Amino acid sequence: MYDEVASNKRRSAALVAVFVAMTTLVLWVAMQLMGATGIGVIGVAAVVSIAAAWVAYWKSDTVALRMSRAVEADPVEHARLHNLVEGLCIASGLPKPRIYVIDDVAPNAFATGRNPRHAAIAVTTGLLDKMNRIELEAVLAHELSHIKNYDVLVATLAVTMVGLLALVSDFFIRFMWWNGGRRGRNDREGGAAPALAIFGFALLVLAPLIAKLLRFAVSRGRESLADVSAVEMTRYPPGMISALEKLRDDTTVVHASSRATAHLWIEAPVARVEPEGRLSKWNRLYDTHPPIEQRIQALREL
Repeated sequence: MYDEVASNKRRSAALVAVFVAMTTLVLWVAMQLMGATGIGVIGVAAVVSIAAAWVAYWKSDTVALRMSRAVEADPVEHARLHNLVEGLCIASGLPKPRIYVIDDVAPNAFATGRNPRHAAIAVTTGLLDKMNRIELEAVLAHELSHIKNYDVLVATLAVTMVGLLALVSDFFIRFMWWNGGRRGRNDREGGAAPALAIFGFALLVLAPLIAKLLRFAVSRGRESLADVSAVEMTRYPPGMISALEKLRDDTTVVHASSRATAHLWIEAPVARVEPEGRLSKWNRLYDTHPPIEQRIQALREL
């Protein structure tokens, strides 16, 4: 477990480094194609990239919660939820995270934050309605395990960093498209060399794909690890198995989610099989979770 925590911290540092390098390269190439030259251009690109990484580190959890339309759980209205989280935190030695509720009929939950002292758990109203106390405790233990194992740092950084890199690339592709004629004249007058232009356009087109690959740096194996950690926390494997079986059998899809945040949830919140939606085949190509049946089987073998 300690090795996994250390590995997650290293992955976080590597993710930030790759993001800064990629964003710097994209910005530098884009500015070159727009006619900006000189040694100061790379410096400006690096400063912007580092500033974006800093904002992502401090604000990614806020972005993820707002994208999911989460609101803070009232301690009186959701007393059972608060009591379960408090009990698990006392048993595992974790500080109590902020607790949020998402108004959605699909049962699901996720954890976010940069470390155990700055973390949050969000659950859907569907999860609260469809899970009994033992199953709900297992799901909450799963999310607390992500916090304890520092999975949330890697996963939450990926939301903002990957999205921003794709956004920057898309903006400059559109800019170069609408200014193509003027750009061509500048090239002939001594602007960007044809080789740089070809490389630049290729980079801008491929950057969103590279961004998606960066998201896969958030290992699918962390879900199975969190399942086992949750069982270690609750001391009751049947609770986690029963919760996963209910998630497997439910065909509703979280409406307040997107592919940008899909890797955060305990179960993929997008359509993955035909009854759940038409995009199920496309979503499976970018699956961020191992099959639930596989996770259940692993717990039965404990």
